[in-house]
Amino acid sequence: MRTRPLGTTGPQVSALGLGCMGMSALYGEADRAESIATLHAALEAGVTLLDTGDFYAMGHNELLIGEALRAAPAARREQALVSVKFGALRDPDGGWSGYDGRPAAVKNFAAYSLQRLGVDHIDVYRIARLDPDVPIEETVGAIAELVEKGHVRHIGLSEVGAETIRRAAATAPISDLQIEYSLISRGIEDEILPTTRELGIGITAYGVLSRGLISGHFTADRQLGAGDFRSLSPRFQGENLRHNLDLVEALRKIAEQKGASVAQTAIAWVLSRGEDIVPLVGARRRDRLTEALGALDVTLDAADLTAIEEAVPAGAAAGERYPAAQMAHLES
Repeated sequence: MRTRPLGTTGPQVSALGLGCMGMSALYGEADRAESIATLHAALEAGVTLLDTGDFYAMGHNELLIGEALRAAPAARREQALVSVKFGALRDPDGGWSGYDGRPAAVKNFAAYSLQRLGVDHIDVYRIARLDPDVPIEETVGAIAELVEKGHVRHIGLSEVGAETIRRAAATAPISDLQIEYSLISRGIEDEILPTTRELGIGITAYGVLSRGLISGHFTADRQLGAGDFRSLSPRFQGENLRHNLDLVEALRKIAEQKGASVAQTAIAWVLSRGEDIVPLVGARRRDRLTEALGALDVTLDAADLTAIEEAVPAGAAAGERYPAAQMAHLES
């Protein structure tokens, strides 16, 4: 497994990371045994970066990762680097109530995460979304105090804009920014990516397959359950979905010429964007993990990249990446 630097202040991590959210929440029912087997398979394959959030099914995901790490061989367990997002406020019905970035809340969230994960430190810690009522300097400053005490190793950011990145970096060293980036979600290329590169901050790219939309496996007639986030996502609705699946079919033609799957080609495209970008793959099953890891063997030359750009140009997707209420919490 190749490695990449998580920014100039972060650790070396595997070229692909594993996003674990879908093993607990937002994509319908998940198989616990298969999820743990997938985590073990990822570690065995050399994946080091495991990404979670303390609010994924209200702690379920952290407990799942903790269970998998305890059952893993010592050498594999020690190689694992866990990235945790915090700050989202939930209610017993699964609702969302905003974000809390107050210093006291930061330390409270961290205490519970350490316990659920069963670890003595969190490798990368970040607020999931900016708390509009708390300056980012205060939130990052609180994480910096956790770094000083050894509870956290590196400070990250998530879904914030260029100005916030600069303010955070002026407060404490920032290892990376976690943000959505894929063939059909390229908004970071205008201001955010140039800013992180100027400051030596890495990118952890989630949504590289756009929640399965550009995986090559999603079909227009697929029925989504009430608990599946995609049933509310604008890109998965009506004419938007049909338009977006047409883009997938254009990408499929290129993938077939490369002897690769659509998913592998889409992941390889993100990998091609720079050594400072680490794609997170959201595999919930071992077969999907195996497919995703195959992207590491796909080399895209200049002609391939030109063909992909023509098939799926920037801004080609129909629909926003989140419903309007959630888009309001994102910076650009």
